[in-house]
Amino acid sequence: MAATSLVLFRESDGTIPITDWLNAQSTKVVAKCLVKIERLKQLGHELRRPEADYLRDSIYELRIGLRGQNYRLLYFFDGREVVVLSHGLTKEAAVPVKEIELAIKHRQRYLKNRKLHSAFILQLEEPNEDQTPEESNDQTNEDN
Repeated sequence: MAATSLVLFRESDGTIPITDWLNAQSTKVVAKCLVKIERLKQLGHELRRPEADYLRDSIYELRIGLRGQNYRLLYFFDGREVVVLSHGLTKEAAVPVKEIELAIKHRQRYLKNRKLHSAFILQLEEPNEDQTPEESNDQTNEDN
């Protein structure tokens, strides 16, 4: 099976809800989320529980747990080969209805104007806790 293309939902103002949410999380949460995102990218529609689950109205969740806390990344598909990450949340019990409704709105807006509401990921990298930001920038600059 070919890898699924990964798109991040982008608001009309250019903000990307999933990256805003990830930027507010700890390094360990981000690392676990990136592993799950990579699995979703590789397996697409084939990814199942316990890693992913269907919620409703074409909205799915990536399921991440760390130290008793549950994190969810909501997403939807655009055909068979594209997955769109909507946004992330921390949950206590079931995914709140308002969060599913937000993902549904993101999906509707995306399907009306894919170009406006798409942000693409070039490469997913797990954060390296042993690296300082300067070392990370040095490696990035060497790659260019």
